[in-house]
Amino acid sequence: MSAVKNVAFDSENKHAIRFIRETVFIKEQGIDAEIEFDGNDQSALHALLFVDGQAAATGRMLEDGHIGRIAVLRDYRGQGLGAKIVLSLIDAAAEQGYQRVYLGAQKQAVDFYTKLGFIPFGEEFMEAGIVHLSMHKILD
Repeated sequence: MSAVKNVAFDSENKHAIRFIRETVFIKEQGIDAEIEFDGNDQSALHALLFVDGQAAATGRMLEDGHIGRIAVLRDYRGQGLGAKIVLSLIDAAAEQGYQRVYLGAQKQAVDFYTKLGFIPFGEEFMEAGIVHLSMHKILD
């Protein structure tokens, strides 16, 4: 059984969030730790997903509606957990009255975000050595 909680980057949740992101982005994708931990976590809203009590996935939304840092541990991939993280953040944005949310999708994840209602815009760009595409979703 899985459950998503929207949480702060505080002493209760920081360790789990850092562990997931370090595993996925730093160890698996080779992203520099200084890029991954950019100083924005304290002011962001984080989604943390647990499967049978174990932290398995995370993501964050900045105060301007920028969604990012969506990460699912390898053993939990292919179960729709990333979508649950994104949808939880979208719901939080809608509750807070945001008009839109946006993100920079890794090129290989564009289809994933398209299925969640995001629309690509602009040109491809490089971030942390990975090709990305800007995407956004207008909220009702």
